[in-house]
Amino acid sequence: MATDAHETGDGPERNPVWRLYTDYGEARGYALLGAVGTVVGRLFGLVPAFIVGLAVDAVFLAERPYALPLVPDRLIPATDVGQLWLSIGILLTATLLGAVASWIEDWGWSVFAQRIQRTLRIEAYERMQDLELAYFTRQRTGDLMSVLNNDVNALETFLEDGLSATLWIAATVLGIGAILVGLNVPLTFVTLLPIPVLAAFTLAFTRIVEPRYLTIREEIGDLNARLENNVSGIEVIKTEGAERHESGRVAEAANEYLRANLRAIRVRITYFPGLNVISGVGFAITFLVGGLWVLGRPPLGLPGGLTPGGFVTFVIYAQQFIWPIVRLGDVVDDYERAKAAGGRVERVLSRSPTIRDGDDASPLSVDSGAVTYDHVDFAYDDRSVLHDVDFSITGGQTIGVVGPTGAGKSTLLKLLPRLYDADAGAVRIDGQDVRDVTLRSLRRAIGYVGQDPFLFYGTVRENVRYGTFDASDAAVEEAVRRAQAHEFVENLPDGYDTLVGERGVRLSGGQRQRLALARTILKDPAIIVLDEATSAVDTETEALIQSSLAEFAADRTTFVIAHRLSTVRRADRILVVDDGRLVEDGTHEALLREDGLYANFWRVQTGDVAALPREFLERALERQSVILGDDEER
Repeated sequence: MATDAHETGDGPERNPVWRLYTDYGEARGYALLGAVGTVVGRLFGLVPAFIVGLAVDAVFLAERPYALPLVPDRLIPATDVGQLWLSIGILLTATLLGAVASWIEDWGWSVFAQRIQRTLRIEAYERMQDLELAYFTRQRTGDLMSVLNNDVNALETFLEDGLSATLWIAATVLGIGAILVGLNVPLTFVTLLPIPVLAAFTLAFTRIVEPRYLTIREEIGDLNARLENNVSGIEVIKTEGAERHESGRVAEAANEYLRANLRAIRVRITYFPGLNVISGVGFAITFLVGGLWVLGRPPLGLPGGLTPGGFVTFVIYAQQFIWPIVRLGDVVDDYERAKAAGGRVERVLSRSPTIRDGDDASPLSVDSGAVTYDHVDFAYDDRSVLHDVDFSITGGQTIGVVGPTGAGKSTLLKLLPRLYDADAGAVRIDGQDVRDVTLRSLRRAIGYVGQDPFLFYGTVRENVRYGTFDASDAAVEEAVRRAQAHEFVENLPDGYDTLVGERGVRLSGGQRQRLALARTILKDPAIIVLDEATSAVDTETEALIQSSLAEFAADRTTFVIAHRLSTVRRADRILVVDDGRLVEDGTHEALLREDGLYANFWRVQTGDVAALPREFLERALERQSVILGDDEER
């Protein structure tokens, strides 16, 4: 049974951002390089303030001797000028080495982020690609594209700057904290007073902003879905003169995205000024206490003295100490954005496909191509579509499948390549349950052509060769000829190398169908499924295609879904499906003699409407109301 598209997956809950650092080991070496650059660069950044304070006290005011940690006194110049030049040399060296460390930092984190972004996008796409077809029927293309592009990009932004900034903050706080304690313990305590207030303020911010960022990611998906839908349907928009209507719908989606952003912005723009106020008040208190101390008026009876150079050093470090706390707000803000995006990506990555190879699946072995549907039931969610369908097909036969719109014909045959799985019963090929064989071997054995075939952006040759990528040009041309498409392809501007446009937009519906048929012919499958595959071609072209297909499908099991009964008139058997049940089964002549549903369809197509029974017309009206009701629900 099809599953709910809004399921969050069946894997254990994990922090979607932290797993990027733990699960992708191939890029961790670059993260380590970036981390080393961050810490080393920050340590070099702490040197100038210490040297300036030392120079003020030792060189200019002679308040204390010129002494450097870990440097013997004999290496320090004896004169004040020499000490000044030494100070300048240390400042320049620290600046140069800090710049080198910064370069290493940026390179390491950037390469780490880019590699993770690439791997994550590929992994998310591959997992999405493996999911069952039902997942995609319930998801909008714009939402899926938002996950693969916007959300992955948001994670890359945090990966490049987030942990780097966190380490920078940690190195700054620990380094400066150690220096401040060494300089003056009481004044360090005063400097730390704003920290609990800043922590509480940040915690409140994260709790308020997190759901707002999640809403933003969802609104991006809605907006992308609307834009993608409208670009795909631009022809209908123009022919119906609906430009103003669609502009309104796009504007509404854009407005919802704007409102979601503004709700988050209101929180964010309150948070950052609040951080600045709290940290500014803390710095002012530190400056006041330290200033009074230098003036010989230590508040609260603080013991000892404080030199001007020591005070300058302390004030510079105190300012640098507060700034990382403020910057922590940026990190938290970026993290909450990344967490919202990562949660959406994680829901894709943690979801297991419901249709997959069994543990003991073996390759399909096709002998005659016999197909059996053994009392098959199927439902989309709680809407039953197929009921107790039971029939067997001898290999090599051509089987027509007809019935009213919405009867379940296409769904019936989508069970064969396991685009869906039956809820009850079994589908077998040459006695092998399709659930017991590998998906790759099953789908390579089945050629499926739908009524609205998809062509990729690329050339005619690339689209025909799609799936049989190693086919020669001669094989491609032969397949195109058998699909009665060679003449129109040769008349295209660049022949087989003509670009067909996105979704094959530069070709007519009939031309797209013939190229899709050529793709299936080139695949050379044992079983063919044609779902209204010639509905867009004229009757003359259809006759030519059927003539070519008759030769190609002579020894293959072929299913043909058709509303145009002339398409299946000469089939070996015709299955008539109504309301998800197999109601008639036989040849064209036998079904006409039964005078049932098939015979009434034949009367409709031959123009003998007057001979239709009243019950058939009433049932047709009833079916249309059900179809319209289903469309409204969807």
